[in-house]
Amino acid sequence: MLTVLAGLGLGLSLIVAIGAQNVFVLRQGIRREHVLAVVAVCALSDAALIAAGVAGLGYVLTAAPWLVVVARWTGAAFLLAYGVLAARRAWRGGEELAVDTTDAPAAVASTTSASGTLTRTRLTPVVLTTLALTWLNPHVYLDTVLMLGSIAATHGEERWLFAGGAIAASILWFTALGFGARYLGRWLRTPRSWRILDAVIAVVMIAIAVSLVIPVLSA
Repeated sequence: MLTVLAGLGLGLSLIVAIGAQNVFVLRQGIRREHVLAVVAVCALSDAALIAAGVAGLGYVLTAAPWLVVVARWTGAAFLLAYGVLAARRAWRGGEELAVDTTDAPAAVASTTSASGTLTRTRLTPVVLTTLALTWLNPHVYLDTVLMLGSIAATHGEERWLFAGGAIAASILWFTALGFGARYLGRWLRTPRSWRILDAVIAVVMIAIAVSLVIPVLSA
């Protein structure tokens, strides 16, 4: 049990941080758009990465550090593009959230344009974006694969119990973030609120993109 709790605690400490993936999950949760799919992709991806780290993938990344460099540049390019799109939404505006005033779990939510036309993103682009934000982020490999894998190895035969705790942390966090975000809807009913949110998202995404390539450029 202590090994499981150790994995749970370390998993939460690594996941609960402002990052590109969490910001995207939060935005989808507020929009109430394909939340289950987004949460499932994030949790399953984390589970696969944690399992790979415990199984020994961390040693491969240590032996071939150029793979992390490639991931840095690819992830930075994707985050920069997403940040520019968020900045464009913030500049143009015209988006608001229509929610039931009761804020009940069953309340219907939709994103509308300034003209009142329903604009709902299809599932495939949302899933692909979630996968990209997860698998193109080099921090995922450094933290989830290398760090968790290394620490799990110190638990010997109980390393998979440690991994189970870390996987549980991922499931709990993304479920809470995705489905709990809907309660922020009451503060995001106006186009101005969404412009502010998209501006914050743009700053976070672009800042993370820059932070990814700085170590490579300064090396």
